[in-house]
Amino acid sequence: MTTRSTASSALVLFSGGQDSATCLAWALDRYERVETVGFDYGQRHSVELQARQDVRAAMAKLHGGERLGEDFVIDLTGYGAIADSALTADRAIEMEASGLPSTFVPGRNLVFLTVASALAYRRGHGVLVGGMCETDYSGYPDCRRTTIDAMQSALSLGLDTGMAVETPLMHLDKAETWALAESLGGADLVEIIRTQTHTCYRGERGELHDWGYGCGTCPACELRAKGWQAWPGSVPA
Repeated sequence: MTTRSTASSALVLFSGGQDSATCLAWALDRYERVETVGFDYGQRHSVELQARQDVRAAMAKLHGGERLGEDFVIDLTGYGAIADSALTADRAIEMEASGLPSTFVPGRNLVFLTVASALAYRRGHGVLVGGMCETDYSGYPDCRRTTIDAMQSALSLGLDTGMAVETPLMHLDKAETWALAESLGGADLVEIIRTQTHTCYRGERGELHDWGYGCGTCPACELRAKGWQAWPGSVPA
């Protein structure tokens, strides 16, 4: 289980997707100072990197900019090249013989947390916040809380200082994630997440569905749409 930190600031791993946007709102609700970090790991669709800027700007207006500090983008394209997957190369999205989907980027969260912890250490943060979830996910082993607990211990040992890794979505399904967003920022935050965040594995932003932009058929879109449909708040009263 994640342990509530008493730290006054946090660094949010922020991709510009639904989960990380919800985590950013969660952090802004709890910490006096919040900064964000994103990673350019050679993902096929640069729309993701643009979305994070748009979402950050919108959320700064919604929450007031006083708590939201600097944003950092780390170049990890070398890592992305060796961690070849359907997210970084022109490959089909399918299940592989390993039992994992071809969208699995080996060690992605391990690399992200390690790099983010170095930045957090230098910026004076004792908390990392990530959108990892083991309830509604694609079977990625680095999204499990057991993995995150091991990383939290390793990072704290390696840095010789406490480094908490908070995962507020770990045990929520996508419908509950939509509900959490509404509880944190009301209809305005839900609308930012619905229309400005990016989730689609294929990078599609041509059609706005009721749950947001996307191709509607990749696993990420299907999961997001299913959560929206299951969330009572998506149906007008």
